[in-house]
Formats: sequence, C-alpha cells, structure tokens
Amino acid sequence: MKATAGWGVCVPGRGGKAGAGSRIGAHGSAARACGRVAWIVAAALGLPPAMAGAQTASRLAPWQDTKAWVAAPLPAQKLPPTRFEAVQVDGDPALRIRASGSYGNLVHAMSPPAVPAGRLRWRWRLDAAIDGADLRTKAGDDAALKVCALFDMPLERVPFVERQLLRVARSVSGQELPAATVCYVWAPLAPAGALIPNAHSARMRWIVLQGQGSGPGAWREESRDLAADFLRAFGDETTAVPPLAALLVGADADNTGGSGGGVVQALQWQP
Repeated sequence: MKATAGWGVCVPGRGGKAGAGSRIGAHGSAARACGRVAWIVAAALGLPPAMAGAQTASRLAPWQDTKAWVAAPLPAQKLPPTRFEAVQVDGDPALRIRASGSYGNLVHAMSPPAVPAGRLRWRWRLDAAIDGADLRTKAGDDAALKVCALFDMPLERVPFVERQLLRVARSVSGQELPAATVCYVWAPLAPAGALIPNAHSARMRWIVLQGQGSGPGAWREESRDLAADFLRAFGDETTAVPPLAALLVGADADNTGGSGGGVVQALQWQP
C-alpha cells in the first residue's frame, strides 16, 4: 500500500502558534507540528472511500482493502510517506509498517459513523525502534508503531478554548474531526503503562503498552477495554464515554529523521 495525496486542517493544542483552520502545505515546522495531531489525519473519515469500506463486525476489513483502510498523510505532504505493506507472517495476514524520516497513517472508519467503544485486540512486533524518539518532547515525538482509537466526543465536553478552535476547524474543513484520540504505542524510552499527553495537542493522548525493556523482535498480544482507556486519558474532561468513530494504525519518523517500524496482526474490534 502506498499513501495517497491528502489534505487536512491544523488546530493547535495548548501553546500552539498556528492559526486555527490554517491549511498546511509545506515540509516545515507547521506541517510537522500538525502531523503530530492524530485527529488531523482523521479528515479522511469524511471521504466516501473510507465510509464505503467501513465495518461494524468484529472482523475489520482486510489490510489490502484500500476502500476501508484509507491512507491519510499530511496535507500536501512533501515528506516521504510511511510505507504500509499487506503481507503474510507465519501464514496469517499482517500489516508491515516502515517509517524512515516519513509520516503516514491508515484510517478505518466505523459504520454507522460511530459505534460503542467496545474492546480492541491485536498482536504486534517491533522490528526496529527509532533512535531519539521520545514522546515527551516535540523534537522526539515519533512512533515506530502505533494503534489508535478515534472517539466521537461531543463538542460541549471539550474545554472552551479548544472547543472554539475545533469548531473553526470543522467549519473550514467540512469534516467532523474527532475531538479525542487515544493512541497505543510501542515506546522503548518510556515506562510501560505510562499515559503521555501529546506534545502538540491536548486532543490526543498516548498510552504506552510496550515500553522500557520491550525490545525488537518479540510478538506481544494486546487486549484493551477502550472505554476504560478513554476515561483514563480524557477523564479530566468528561465521565461519559463517547462512541468510537474510527481506528488508525501508523508510524512516523519525521521529527527525528530516523527510521523504524514493525508488524501489526489480527486486529479485531468487538462491541
């Protein structure tokens, strides 16, 4: 699979300098900053191909189904795209992901547009960590392997200032950009179980599943209660769990300029 051209809207998090709704089309600091916000790539959710291939069953669409798994790069991206390849590993379908100074995600919309949070299961293997990646800093905010859940959080539950920025972004883009994203990540420099705010936006938060001591080459099984993880990540804003709008897999190495990646297999969502 090769990422296709895309577009998006930048809405900065706390401390951001870019103007709300500003379009990003350069390989520069603004584009890199916007690229870190998971819900920006979810602009692809509004495109017909994403919805046409969406699934409600526990079995998600196959990795090679490009109508369901929609490539979501940065708007007018000049960075090289992260590479996605549908492969067979030990006789079972898998997705091989490789980032090298690159950025890219695949987004799978849920249909109907939002479903109960449910449970997410998968197995994954880190093949190579990204040297210098540290999710606690903007300069190191890269991930060699991530699986994310995008939630349809009601706008009234978003803090006031961010709510206004999100309103502008939705108006400019014409898309219902998700207001809350939880990303599970393989982050060798962070302790396993850590909750890390995204360095660029409060609308995205990391949960480290495989951290210090989890080196490359070993398969890890994951099973996550999405509602519980949402409340852990966004419980400071709301006590109600919103519906799940989409799932995302990806990797990026655009901040460090390094390289890394791995394999995701047997991804299943269950209501």
